[in-house]
Amino acid sequence: MDFTAKKVLVVGAGISGRAAIKVLLSRGADITVCDKKDRNEIVRILHTELADKVTVCSSWSDLDVNAFDLLIVSPGIKPDTEPISTALAAEIPVISEVELAYLIKKASTEIYAVTGTNGKTTTTTLLQEILAAAGKKSAACGNIGLALTTVIDGTDIDIAVAEISSFQLETIKTFRPHICGLLNITPDHIDRHKSMENYIKAKSRIFENQQPDDYVIFNYEDPVLLKISEQCIAKKIFFSTERELPSGVFIKENKIIVKLNEQGKVVCGLEEIKLRGKHNQENVLCAAAMAAAAGIEPRHIAAALKIFKGVRHRLEEVGVADGVLYINDSKGTNPESSIKAIESFNEPLILIAGGRNKGSRFDTFAQAIKKKVKGLILLGEAKEEIKSAVMTTGFTNIYEVEDLRAAIKKAHQLAREGEVVLLSPACASWDMFDNYEQRGDLFCKEVHSLGESKEQ
Repeated sequence: MDFTAKKVLVVGAGISGRAAIKVLLSRGADITVCDKKDRNEIVRILHTELADKVTVCSSWSDLDVNAFDLLIVSPGIKPDTEPISTALAAEIPVISEVELAYLIKKASTEIYAVTGTNGKTTTTTLLQEILAAAGKKSAACGNIGLALTTVIDGTDIDIAVAEISSFQLETIKTFRPHICGLLNITPDHIDRHKSMENYIKAKSRIFENQQPDDYVIFNYEDPVLLKISEQCIAKKIFFSTERELPSGVFIKENKIIVKLNEQGKVVCGLEEIKLRGKHNQENVLCAAAMAAAAGIEPRHIAAALKIFKGVRHRLEEVGVADGVLYINDSKGTNPESSIKAIESFNEPLILIAGGRNKGSRFDTFAQAIKKKVKGLILLGEAKEEIKSAVMTTGFTNIYEVEDLRAAIKKAHQLAREGEVVLLSPACASWDMFDNYEQRGDLFCKEVHSLGESKEQ
């Protein structure tokens, strides 16, 4: 696509917005950047080298959307807000930064994409590690923190392994990953998508442009995925943690098996994997299936699995204080994710939870707390909502605090040697923090400041 002299409005000056600006500037586009932040703040975020080359606008009401040929929208901007809704009504193209990346990529560069409600970052990172172990020139990117356009345009790689969110998929047009994986779909972001049906539709878009020579990997044990798998025309590969499949990737006699042809091949034993929890078995199987679809040999898959310890903010072992292990699971931003975190431990748990609810119910989360948690510490906007759900189960060992520092202090008082303090909020961080990383970083900092804390 030729962007020369095209008038492009980039909505949002975050990571994806800045990446889009750089790509478009190098291709001769005339760019306006719009963000709700103060103009001086936008300029600071863009830095001088970008700010001097674009028009900066902090008031959407000052824009004439009809003057633009194209809008690039950041994933955090809702489609029904200005100026997006006006552009859509006027039939002005509105695309995401991942769509832009697909439009500019070389034909030889492949995109492997991962989506799902939970486990995306772990699976994306692990898949890239597997590809690296096999000698492939690859990079992990997308919703993981490094924009897909940055990798596609600015690095010499053969494969971009991209974590893709439902927000990014809302505004794709031609985006077509050669291999994609869908881990699971459970209620999340209902405040954004308005209904579960809309959320499922957004996730399903990851394979809508695939062709018969592409691959899509599905979790056989997820009923939503099993149903939507009927819609895709790409080659389907299933994985399962619960049963042996006639074809696919599964666990048999505590060993990971890849069976894409007649004969299954053993990858490695479950005891050789460092990741904790049943949910991480799903992540491992999905990554292994995607790698197998790419033709990666089991020995390379095994090599990566045996050394991979996980990603930051997802069941991250932070340190030990007074014999108590502290775990940072700040990426647990919905009840289902936090339930999986809780179920990963056999030790008595002190759980820190709460934040901003994204439209989820806490009934099942409350049952998991009743079954596995010794003490519950709540904070944030949703603390009363969670408290109400938990008390319905008969669980009453609940402590309410004002902030995360107070939560860690209370947890340190409650926990005894051999127990675990788990930060797994089951909520978004936006009521108190800019993102879950900031929340997790503060947790780690406070844990390390405890008297006898030491890193693992």
